[in-house]
Amino acid sequence: MPHTDTGMRARLPDQSGFTPNRDGLRIYYEVFGTGDKTIVLMPCYPIVHSRMWKGQLHYLARHFRVVTFDGIGNGMSDHPDPKSLWDPGTYSRDCLTVMDATGTRSAVLVGLCHDGVWPAIVLAASDPERVEGILAFAPGIRLGKPLAARAEAVARFDEELPSYDGWFKQNRHYISKNFAGFMEFFFGEMYPEPHSTKQIEDTVAYALDGRVETFLMDDMPPMVDNEEEIAAVCAQVRCPITVVMGTDDRCQPFERGQQTAALTGAEFVALEGSGHIPMARRPVKSNLLISEFAGVKMPSIKVNGKNPRAILVSSPIGLGHAWRDVAIARQLRRQVPGLEVEWLAQPPLTTLLAKVGEKVHPASSDLAPESVHVDLEAKEHELHAFQMIRRMDEILCANFMVFQDVVRQERFDVWIADEGWEIDHFLHEEPDLKTAPYVWMADFCGFVPMPSGGEREEFLVADYNAEMIEHVDGHPGLRDLSIFIGEPGDIVPRDFGPGLPSMREWTESHFKFPGYVMPFDPATLRDRLTLRRELGYHPDTTLIVASVGGSAVGIHLLRRIAQAFAVLRRDMPDVELLMVCGPRIDPTEFAGQAGVTAVGYVHDLYRTLACCDLAVVQGGLSTTMELVANRRPFIYLPLRNHFEQNFHVAHRLQRYGAPPPTDYDAATPEVLARQMRERLHAKVEYAPVEPGGAARAAGFIAPLFG
Repeated sequence: MPHTDTGMRARLPDQSGFTPNRDGLRIYYEVFGTGDKTIVLMPCYPIVHSRMWKGQLHYLARHFRVVTFDGIGNGMSDHPDPKSLWDPGTYSRDCLTVMDATGTRSAVLVGLCHDGVWPAIVLAASDPERVEGILAFAPGIRLGKPLAARAEAVARFDEELPSYDGWFKQNRHYISKNFAGFMEFFFGEMYPEPHSTKQIEDTVAYALDGRVETFLMDDMPPMVDNEEEIAAVCAQVRCPITVVMGTDDRCQPFERGQQTAALTGAEFVALEGSGHIPMARRPVKSNLLISEFAGVKMPSIKVNGKNPRAILVSSPIGLGHAWRDVAIARQLRRQVPGLEVEWLAQPPLTTLLAKVGEKVHPASSDLAPESVHVDLEAKEHELHAFQMIRRMDEILCANFMVFQDVVRQERFDVWIADEGWEIDHFLHEEPDLKTAPYVWMADFCGFVPMPSGGEREEFLVADYNAEMIEHVDGHPGLRDLSIFIGEPGDIVPRDFGPGLPSMREWTESHFKFPGYVMPFDPATLRDRLTLRRELGYHPDTTLIVASVGGSAVGIHLLRRIAQAFAVLRRDMPDVELLMVCGPRIDPTEFAGQAGVTAVGYVHDLYRTLACCDLAVVQGGLSTTMELVANRRPFIYLPLRNHFEQNFHVAHRLQRYGAPPPTDYDAATPEVLARQMRERLHAKVEYAPVEPGGAARAAGFIAPLFG
């Protein structure tokens, strides 16, 4: 059965394949990276497959060679006959089989619970030359007493019970009838940490890639119950071992981890407040534990000059972030003498940054592509922004680890993140990693549920907002400065969720407000005729501009606009349409249509927008606010299910006196053509956008350089 995934992979394998084990069952494996040392990430048979290590792969593969495989009975590996017998050595032999198939002479083994850790210990005892070390997460080796909450239920596993509450769901009869229900309960217990909805969903999905018949096999390899036998095997292990145990593990007793460490001479690491699966719930901490144990080789610390330095992480989801960040960086250089700014950025932002002469840090090439994920999440004029960000968790973790490597090796006086979700989230999760003043910037605060998501989305959005609030209020000094790009009135007048604070009141008490940040002064763009001559547009032509931002999601809107323009041109044969397709849409699709000029990336698009007669755009904040600032008539069609465009942006535009949004579904070519005709040359009465926002934002940041 294929892997179930809930988001784009941060890194694809360099090699993958199948190899038969001793019983003739095929084992699926993947190989990542080309480092001198190999790490084998052991599966947790047969409950979940190798995707449980998704938070580790991108980071570890930049420093090591990494091998993963699906245990027999789950994922893409073969499933055994439920009536067959497995002997206790199957799991360790399967690991050797994969190591041989991948040309792995020896490796560091990393495992979870009994079925990931005990086979590694057995292998280290029987084939010591193949195992360089073992990092054991929550080893479930049968030492001491089991958790009291599970003991009675496990003892009655085969009985039919009158009810199956709590751990009594771990029962053959309940599981056979409600496999998904058991997994939802089980993984809910495995993640006692608050705000673990995504991790629970992922691992339940991985478990359901297996079969209930395999999970309930009568003759699974038995856990060794004899403590003397366990001790005898452990005594044969000579390689280094580290045992990692969460203090709130609800699968295995904390003492089992301590006893395993004592028997093997291992180092013992306790993770305060963590549950059974820290690799998923605390992936950054787990990554650092694994890499340090395996002996990560980091370059020597870079010795920088005496000039102050800033690293700036700018979200690639929309080019407007980069333009405002460039404006702020330029103002910062005026206020902080000698300041050097380096960007951790990825396409399409890097195209813009190259044109304006900004320095992109070389590590940017290691970033996992967020824009590709956005494109894969998009549907026809639809991007469910909340779920898109939620499903980007693997990519965000990967990119935070790139950032962490950079700031661990280089001195930066200030860290700046403009909607760099990964930076803010994981710094709050692991606050000890902060080593410099940190600035957070955003143009909205708080996710908003879309009506189409129903009660489930309302719950998830409130949970994510609550986590953000707890992060910030629980670590009040972590953000040295929070900047809201706008004014307090721009904040949507609603709460973060049931029982949570008002968005406006909470944001006002935690952020500073420089006003809106533009990369230009509107006063310099008032002479539209001169602008047109400079840009090559005929001064007397009626010019409509269509623009859809930096992702590929806008292709359907461009097609709709092209159809509407064809209708409009029947009555207005002299009107012209400039279609700005951006860096990810091929403009040749629109070649040959009368009156239409289609182009790709336009570097200083705001200048073209300033001299158009009408713009038809998506509901992105940057483009629409540039049109407001330049006092141009426009039509905007927010993406379906995009909470920011439908709530935050629409509210702000209403404040400035812009027209209401146009619904894409209602905007047939004929309806849109009629609206274009009505809005052309329409008089606008927008509230002015106060200039100087970039200088004010820079003024907030500059004192952090000392």
